[in-house]
Amino acid sequence: MGIRILCFVLMVVVTPYGWYTWVFGIGAVLLPYIAVVMANVSQNVRPPDAERPELAIPATPHDAPKPDSGILRVEETRVVTAADEPDERE
Repeated sequence: MGIRILCFVLMVVVTPYGWYTWVFGIGAVLLPYIAVVMANVSQNVRPPDAERPELAIPATPHDAPKPDSGILRVEETRVVTAADEPDERE
């Protein structure tokens, strides 16, 4: 950035204006572009490793209550059908 600012200053300060004014102007415009392109190009480009989040999550929690522990467990996935409901006539 220092060279770019110097190019801007020299473009205005150095007189009489001539071909070198254009060189300073082109330098002030193209130097940032060239710097960004060179910074973004890398020789050791490799694809990122795939993440497998399902391996990080255990299938069952280790602190799950045992069936004989006296803890009431509510299952929300059970579907109630007409055969499961008690008959009101009894």
